Amino acid sequence: MGRTLQNTMINLGLQNACDEAVYQLGLDMEELEEIEEDAGLGNGGLGRLAACFLDSMATLGLAAYGYGIRYEYGIFNQKIRDGWQVEEADDWLRHGNPWEKARPEYMLPVHFYGRVEHSATGAKWVDTQVVLALPYDTPVPGYMNNTVNTMRLWSARAPNDFNLRDFNVGDYIQAVLDRNLAENISRVLYPNDNFFEGKELRLKQEYFVVAATLQDIIRRFKASKFGSTDSVRTVFDSFPDQVAIQLNDTHPAMAIPELMRIFVDIEKLPWNKAWDITKRTFAYTNHTVLPEALERWPVDLVEKLLPRHLQIIYEINQRHLDHIASLFPNDVDRLRRMSLIEEGGTKRINMAHLCIVGSHAVNGVAKIHSEIVKTQVFEDFAALEPEKFQNKTNGITPRRWLLLCNPGLAELIAEKIGEDYVRDLSQLTKLHEFVDDDLFIREVAKVKQENKVKFALYLEKEYKVKINPSSMFDVHVKRIHEYKRQLMNCLHIITMYNRIRRDPAKVFVPRTVIIGGKAAPGYHMAKMIIKLINAVAHVVNNDPVVGSKLKVIFLENYRVSLAEKVIPATDLSEQISTAGTEASGTGNMKFMLNGALTIGTMDGANVEMAEEAGEENLFIFGMRVEDVTELDREGYNAQKYYDQLPELKRAVDQIKSGFFSPKDPDLFKDVVDMLFHHDRFKVFADYEAYVKCQEKVSELYLNSKAWTKMVIRNIAAAGKFSSDRTIKEYARDIWHVEPSDLKIPPPNEPRDAVEDKTPNGTAA
Repeated sequence: MGRTLQNTMINLGLQNACDEAVYQLGLDMEELEEIEEDAGLGNGGLGRLAACFLDSMATLGLAAYGYGIRYEYGIFNQKIRDGWQVEEADDWLRHGNPWEKARPEYMLPVHFYGRVEHSATGAKWVDTQVVLALPYDTPVPGYMNNTVNTMRLWSARAPNDFNLRDFNVGDYIQAVLDRNLAENISRVLYPNDNFFEGKELRLKQEYFVVAATLQDIIRRFKASKFGSTDSVRTVFDSFPDQVAIQLNDTHPAMAIPELMRIFVDIEKLPWNKAWDITKRTFAYTNHTVLPEALERWPVDLVEKLLPRHLQIIYEINQRHLDHIASLFPNDVDRLRRMSLIEEGGTKRINMAHLCIVGSHAVNGVAKIHSEIVKTQVFEDFAALEPEKFQNKTNGITPRRWLLLCNPGLAELIAEKIGEDYVRDLSQLTKLHEFVDDDLFIREVAKVKQENKVKFALYLEKEYKVKINPSSMFDVHVKRIHEYKRQLMNCLHIITMYNRIRRDPAKVFVPRTVIIGGKAAPGYHMAKMIIKLINAVAHVVNNDPVVGSKLKVIFLENYRVSLAEKVIPATDLSEQISTAGTEASGTGNMKFMLNGALTIGTMDGANVEMAEEAGEENLFIFGMRVEDVTELDREGYNAQKYYDQLPELKRAVDQIKSGFFSPKDPDLFKDVVDMLFHHDRFKVFADYEAYVKCQEKVSELYLNSKAWTKMVIRNIAAAGKFSSDRTIKEYARDIWHVEPSDLKIPPPNEPRDAVEDKTPNGTAA
């Protein structure tokens, strides 16, 4: 979620008033804002997307809730010591959190372990351990519409008798200390992005948030039906019309068997009716096609922790397979491929299959990604129910990612096209009229330069490196992962360095290369990549021959509040994943909206950005998905590229020989070994195209006017990538609700003073 203060002032239209009031008190609002801790309750794009969606849902007047876990420790703080990543706990609640309100009156029990008793009246889950879920509510204000929604985060608490009732003569002190075991559930965020780790505590977290949330939803649903004369069997008929639940990846997949358990075991609905309601309630968003990221929980673990849910999953699977078998008799291989249970070795539950079977809609998060989901990853399911599969291209909120972080640019745009674009970003197309306006071109360039100077000062203060503010700011910020190919960027840095060294007198377009991002603590290769970037930076930044032509900075502890500083100052945005691996990307959209040009592969939302702006207004290079597939077919041979490309060979040899690690020449042996022998993401295959494309970037940068015109064309084409557009599509195509631009009257205004602007003239 990042910080809340400035965002709240902007959405309430209070920023100027607050700035002025604080100034009158002799304080500086910017200094106060810097004191607030980021709420870092997720890992990367998936969690940040949810935050943008909450802002859009409130702004569009949707009665929507965001549910999650109130982690005591969020994503770790990253320190760089001697070039290595070191993790520190993110004790973000140390000084309290003024934005949250605990709601103990809505505390709910969540059950674990135990066993199942079957009788004539049905199944009963008994002898369970209970953990209490205590909700904390954070307000989510819409933009200038007097609407405030709620984000409800659950914190785990031990019941008062936890472990004590078993101790009639036992160890009272130990029994009280053991309460920690229950409360550990909401202690810490697992820091893996795009990687599945099958730990029991993680499964507990996933079920904890799901069980508490469903009870909350059902309580609210029943309250709305208060006094209903319907029988229990018919009261839930309208459930899918009143409630839509969007599964943000498979992490909350246990919601499907949990809702079935509530309907069948507790509310005593017949299975078929319960299943119909469940399917119509849930929809599933897939966020990745990387096989190592897909959740596959061991059956033994689920059986121990959630025995009743395993039985329900088996029943769902049996009925699902019976249906497949009736359509494709004797196709045993298809049954194996489509089963929710994967046999062979450890039996596992494929959570994506559970989500697909238990939902009425399945979507990817960019056109190309949704196509891969349909035609490759879940091909059998899409063949069976093609109408279920959709695309919903991601978006970002223009409130945080333009108004808040880049007020200079936001104001400049408002002067040209009015302020309405903030709620309707498609209006940015009006900027096309000003592409040839010399004054506007100069003003856009000036705002960028001011942002760069400000960020350069920040870097000099934090990193003690003198930055040339007229150099090109070439920025690559995102989680560190092999598929995102920070290594390719690193090879380009080394190549630029070698070119300067070889011919110091030659004209070189100066660059400041900024790379930032966290590596999962257990991801060895990602941590080696960080060390390599820092080792290269050390050599480059201390070489007098290079001077101010090239500087390399690894940004420590990349997070939302730092993104808000670096993105507005960026000239070149690096989006260079191997085609077919980045589901969407949303950083790419933030850079586009803030006047950076993109160098990227045809992957994720880059494809649609090129479509919107025209491919000639992005720096697109490298293999397409078809090329990658073809290369896989014939076999990728890294050695071939190494032998053919002298500059690549030189750079790799320098890494290998210890040029960047003279005290430990073998330090990067693992990295080099990976690049030659098991590089799934084919860095060498795209190296030549990348370097050539970077030369075109430098050439254009020399022509400030032509560069800025391309920037304006990009900003003018960024309208599609508002999360408001994304949410409107979810609302209409999946949740079947209409957004409303009705502005609720403030308490001090009579009701009829506010114009009714809903499409059909009725309040939503």
